[in-house]
Amino acid sequence: GVSLKSEGVSYLIGADLPCVIVDVMRGGPGLGGIQPSQSDYNQVTRALGHGDGHIIVYAPSTVQEMADYVYHAFEVGDRYRTPVMLLADGMLGQMMEPVELPAQIDPSTLPDKPWAVTGTEMKREHNIVNSLFLAPQELEDRVVERFERYAQIERDEQRFEEYLCDDADVIVVAFGASSRIARSAINHAREQGVKVGLLRPITLWPFPVDALEKYVGRVKSFLVVEMNMGQMVDDVRLV
Repeated sequence: GVSLKSEGVSYLIGADLPCVIVDVMRGGPGLGGIQPSQSDYNQVTRALGHGDGHIIVYAPSTVQEMADYVYHAFEVGDRYRTPVMLLADGMLGQMMEPVELPAQIDPSTLPDKPWAVTGTEMKREHNIVNSLFLAPQELEDRVVERFERYAQIERDEQRFEEYLCDDADVIVVAFGASSRIARSAINHAREQGVKVGLLRPITLWPFPVDALEKYVGRVKSFLVVEMNMGQMVDDVRLV
């Protein structure tokens, strides 16, 4: 952001702070239910905060992926200086599976963060992170700058998994725990000679538009499976 210096303090105006958010979705509306649900999809993919904003959202389908993407989320958030969310559902949140933890990262290998606050350390000037824009042009410039970053994320960070899609007549689109159930159903359908495949979005934002788009016109239909009243289906329809 714009750097203003005053009495040895550097104010990073509009600096975006990377962070990792974990959301284990529960059934709603209500409080305390532990049943599986994927009802937070629209909330997290349509900007959690004020204004024209996006965050990167990963949807793991296994406990191993829940562990892996925590590590990956910190790395990606640091790279783009943006919040990153790990979006699981109640089924995964209560599931026990073997997990192999990724190797720890040596902090000395990480890139410098000249924008970061340092607390009481005096190795350099202090930074104060602020996001207050009173001048209309300055505010618009910051929004445009963010969307340049978002465009790069949409181009480079789409993640997905394809399963038996090459010859499929029908492609099931499902994420998280729903994709595991869908995969089992697809295996049964294949045993009966029905050509069905699975496309699993791993990033819900950016949505894997490129992966889905190549099957438009090639398959007879898409079937969207999700544990809510129909939310991701709108993104599939948009593609």
